[in-house]
Amino acid sequence: MLAVPVFFICSYFVNPIQTAEASEHRSVKKISKHSAAKVHQTKHQANNRPSTVSWYGSEFHGRQTASGQKYDMYAMTAAHKTLPLLSYAKVTNLKNHRSVVVRINDRGSFHGKRDMDLSYAAAKKLGIQGLGAVEIVPLSRNEALPLLNDNEGKANKHS
Repeated sequence: MLAVPVFFICSYFVNPIQTAEASEHRSVKKISKHSAAKVHQTKHQANNRPSTVSWYGSEFHGRQTASGQKYDMYAMTAAHKTLPLLSYAKVTNLKNHRSVVVRINDRGSFHGKRDMDLSYAAAKKLGIQGLGAVEIVPLSRNEALPLLNDNEGKANKHS
């Protein structure tokens, strides 16, 4: 019985910093990528200024994105500086009020004060030909999937 307290006291004097650090370990709360999108949404919505966007097309078509996916200019995707990769965002053109849901699969834009680079397809659906003023609302996967399914259904009805 005496060996355990003596061992602890001896180990403390051998390396007191490591022993103190070990006693201060706290549990780390795990955050899923979906709850991270919610945290980011709160921060992003606090900033009520319009976002400036542009688009990128054939020059980057087929190149690898930051997420590891190949860029497809005909897919509904976008590049954003801070939104989590593979998260979703609803982008609304402030001029004509058209909206699309895009998946963030790349980093950017790194030109000027743009907040996002849209794929060619997303920009075309929004009616953006050069620079555009938009509202960006991050979405959780659960919020985005029904919107994506609705858009596919509408596209099929008009075809």
